[in-house]
Amino acid sequence: MSRSRTRTALVTGGNRGIGIEICRQLADAGLQVVLAARDTTRGREAARRLKGDGGRVRVEELDVTSGASVTACAERLADAGIEIDVLVNNAGVYPTDSFFALDEAGFRDALDVNLMGAFHTSQAFVPAMAKRGWGRVVNVSSGLGAMTDNVPSPPAYGVSKAALNALTLVVSAAAGPRVKVNAACPGWVRTDMGGSWAPVSVEKGADTAVWLARLPDDGPTGGFFRNRRRIAW
Repeated sequence: MSRSRTRTALVTGGNRGIGIEICRQLADAGLQVVLAARDTTRGREAARRLKGDGGRVRVEELDVTSGASVTACAERLADAGIEIDVLVNNAGVYPTDSFFALDEAGFRDALDVNLMGAFHTSQAFVPAMAKRGWGRVVNVSSGLGAMTDNVPSPPAYGVSKAALNALTLVVSAAAGPRVKVNAACPGWVRTDMGGSWAPVSVEKGADTAVWLARLPDDGPTGGFFRNRRRIAW
């Protein structure tokens, strides 16, 4: 990735699981990292671990379900002279209720975090990327939201990730070809969300998102990827 200055990446839900590993790998690659977390205490604890490994990390309070919170975060970063070049929409929830057991509040919560979170952050940070003529957006999605030969499942999670995939295409078209906007499926990863029996390590789960975050200028946009390979929507 050619650049005349150090790029800065903002990672939502960056304090644990795949999020903190994405932060770690991006910092190891030389990027400055904004670790965004709803709980700043947990965010600072995560950042201390990353800084201990030599990473350059700034913690920001960010509740992706709140447009006001996202706007406030963007304003704080702008006031500090920090431009976001890479946006990784990683924050997510994984409700597992069956459709007839699912209540409206649970369904809305999945949409608020998994879909509207990326909507809020994309509106806040992508226009400046398009204006500068460089940017990378990675939406951490899931094959469980794929529509091809698959029913999105579990219902609230699958529908929210299918919608996130659609949003990926919408933002890619709006941002233009110099801003690469893609979705990543990390697989079934050993995290608090995925469980200790999941087959994919957190390092491997973060790899495709980090690869998409560092695409060259001739890299793809508007795609869905697992293990660095395009997969069906």
